[in-house]
Amino acid sequence: MSINVSEAIRTKRRRLHMTQKELADAVGLPKYGDRTIRRWENGEASPSGAELKAILDFPETIPFPNNGNGRYRMVDLFAGIGGTRLGFYQTGAVNIVFSSEWDKFAQKTYYANYGDIPAGDITQINEFDIPDHDILVGGFPCVAFSQAGLKKGFDDTRGTLFFDIARILKEKKPKAFVLENVKRLVGHNGGKTFATIMNVLKNLGYYVDHKIINALDCGLPQKRERVVIVGSTKPFNMKWPDKITDGKTLTDILESDVPKKYYASDAIVKKRKSMHTSEYELSVWHENKTGNISSYPYSCALRAGASYNYLLVNGERRFTPRELLRLQGFPDSFKIVVNDSQIRKQTGNAVPVNLISCVLDNFIPLIFND
Repeated sequence: MSINVSEAIRTKRRRLHMTQKELADAVGLPKYGDRTIRRWENGEASPSGAELKAILDFPETIPFPNNGNGRYRMVDLFAGIGGTRLGFYQTGAVNIVFSSEWDKFAQKTYYANYGDIPAGDITQINEFDIPDHDILVGGFPCVAFSQAGLKKGFDDTRGTLFFDIARILKEKKPKAFVLENVKRLVGHNGGKTFATIMNVLKNLGYYVDHKIINALDCGLPQKRERVVIVGSTKPFNMKWPDKITDGKTLTDILESDVPKKYYASDAIVKKRKSMHTSEYELSVWHENKTGNISSYPYSCALRAGASYNYLLVNGERRFTPRELLRLQGFPDSFKIVVNDSQIRKQTGNAVPVNLISCVLDNFIPLIFND
């Protein structure tokens, strides 16, 4: 039975509530893919069988819908694409009552996967307008505090994004929080920044603990070290996760059929292979800022602002969008609804899902044991 291809594509796109540009990005069409979609819908050209299948098979349901009956209410600040949220989602016990993320492309990815459109800039949202909640989570950017290390008080954090977390904690008094940041936050400004943060949290009435955790130790083939800060209104003795020794490897992450557009130029490949020989059969090659090449049987940390060829599989090709998500612990049911450039940025900024899950395995039962 033949179908009207133009009408099928148009109807599918409307059911997905996508523009032509958004659909083109979602199914991985190259630059100016929106023009291609427009021509297909107008009957001026026809997609290949594989292209049509990719469109018609694109999932219409929300893969990770909120559990409105979840036992614990949570707010998700600086949400990105929801790596922390997904870690909590997997517990089956959390109801997300508020989320905030200012980047419009991250908002688009967040909505496609969770069914919620995050509120915008948290600095413009009054703490009184945020719903009551049991858990606050957030990964605030690391910035210098104007007087860090002097008074070490609440006012020292004004003008920083941590202040927005602090003011919400002060007003709403949730039972617990989970904050994460880059490893260097601990030593930032000679340790004064971190000392200010910890003192503010304690002065707000919280018992706190922290640890630097590597995603590599949480079952992912990516060296990504983050400091995780947990807090509770009652005393607790945190048991941090043990190292996982049988996690996923690069073999589990990599796709077998990779389009040519992800391969580096012959000149780049030739140059790098003249500079380095890997001792591993399967590896990720990393070029640092000084031009030195190293390779490991895992990926170095994904970075939002890194050069296009910062990481190359076997020194030859870049990661695909799906591989980037897998490296951060996102399952294959996670929808990709933006272009490759945005996915590189979003995964580079994301919180590894497995890292959060490892922490929650011990933290949730410890704090919510009533």
